Amino acid sequence: MKLLIPERKKQVFELVIPIRWGDMDAMGHVNNTSYFRYMETIRLDWMRAANAMPNPLGEGPLIANAFCNFYKQLEYPGDVLARLYTSDAARTTFETWTTLELVDEPGMIYAAGGATAIWVDFPKQKAIDLPPWLREVVSF
Repeated sequence: MKLLIPERKKQVFELVIPIRWGDMDAMGHVNNTSYFRYMETIRLDWMRAANAMPNPLGEGPLIANAFCNFYKQLEYPGDVLARLYTSDAARTTFETWTTLELVDEPGMIYAAGGATAIWVDFPKQKAIDLPPWLREVVSF
């Protein structure tokens, strides 16, 4: 299995997310949309911890794209170990990457994905430079 996550990345957060009964679909495995919710959950919890939550009256991150590669089926019951990484800080953007494993199977990647975050001035609806404090957090 080839993961589409760059070698040069920085792990910034880790979170255990319980699989809920409602996360499953009619086939008895976790629905594809739930994987994106898991990635969103860890990204938002990290942003909160890093004091980088979007402020609609100010500035903050906006997700420009998101993707997920599915390697194995997650099933209820279980706990997902999500790991969040950052890389490629540019003038106004940085990349986030997430791996999803089961707590009971450490090292076995069930899914991996990512998202490009753009730092935005929301009232002006315009991308702006990453704040220096955030650049330090997301860079090596």
